[in-house]
Amino acid sequence: MRRFATLVLATALFAPAARAQQTTPDVLLFTNGDQLTGHLASAAGGKVVFHSDMAGDISVPFDKIKELRSGSSSAQFALLLKSLPISKRNTALEGTISIADAKVTVTPGPTSTAAAIPSADVALLIPRAEFDRVVAGHEGFLAGWKGAVTGGATLVRSTTTGTTLTAALSLTRAMPTVSWLPPRNRTTLNVAESYGKNTSPGAIPQTTPPTPDVTTLSSIFHADTERDEYFSQRFYALAEASFDHNYAQGLQLQQVYGAGIGWTPFKTAHQQLDLKADLHYEKQQELAPTGGTAPPSTNLVGSTIFEGYHRDLPHKILFTESANILPAFNNSNAYSFNATAGLVMPVFKSLSAVITTTDAFLNDPAPGYQKNSFQFITGVTYTFATKP
Repeated sequence: MRRFATLVLATALFAPAARAQQTTPDVLLFTNGDQLTGHLASAAGGKVVFHSDMAGDISVPFDKIKELRSGSSSAQFALLLKSLPISKRNTALEGTISIADAKVTVTPGPTSTAAAIPSADVALLIPRAEFDRVVAGHEGFLAGWKGAVTGGATLVRSTTTGTTLTAALSLTRAMPTVSWLPPRNRTTLNVAESYGKNTSPGAIPQTTPPTPDVTTLSSIFHADTERDEYFSQRFYALAEASFDHNYAQGLQLQQVYGAGIGWTPFKTAHQQLDLKADLHYEKQQELAPTGGTAPPSTNLVGSTIFEGYHRDLPHKILFTESANILPAFNNSNAYSFNATAGLVMPVFKSLSAVITTTDAFLNDPAPGYQKNSFQFITGVTYTFATKP
């Protein structure tokens, strides 16, 4: 009992001190004499990100920092140098961090020799756990997805009734999920449907016996998926599949399965351009004519030549544009062309207004159908992202 009482008393006396030691904040001293307490978050681009409960996250250039004292011995970071390309093969300096005299000191452990690195040579400083997770590639399949769900509707209820519904889902997963490692792979999935039904009286005014109503349907469906595997910073191999149904062009189903290469000529924080080319197998099936049977399907071997571009505009508006042409090698008349352009304008948090125009051209549509199918769609989109 005496030993137990002694243990309880020691716990009561030393536990508060231990907690205080664990939660001791870092201290950031500015060159002008100001001081801020909080915790070091990261460093990149010649700036340190420091989190303070009072000021939030602030970004401070190295040359404005007189000293940063680590208040917790358990805060481990990974430091990467500008002189070494960032990859799985390069070992980062790992340990606790302090900053003084334009140098970042990394201390691996109490018995290890500290390394002092000039701040000008620091490429990246991030928490060690994050670095180990990303470099090791231990990210689950559900991590890193970014996407948007779009919907719109038009209803008319009068002598003539009409319903038009549009819906779309777009998903992208680029690995790794951080910008400081070279791209490894990218997966995309897109699904879009535009459905319309319009009913009008067969005659106005109605005759006796009544004339049957006239109903017109429209349905345009598109789905595609692509997997990119990067073998350099700008070049990648790809495999893709796409499916199209267009009631307005007499197209029951067009299937495309292909593989090829892609190139990203430029990629910045605000814009990106992708160029792609593939070889593919294509199968087209036309709708059956009224009172008849569907013609045999057409089997084609061809190529897809694609370009896609997106750019961030002022006020967080996003502009996207893409176009592709699909020539067929075994039937010169069976080519098609698609082009899309759109604007996404933020409204509130993750909700945005979207305007999209799409033109689909089919050079050999079913008899009686036009070659062009043009859509102008407005709707609301919700963007989301899964955690890495």
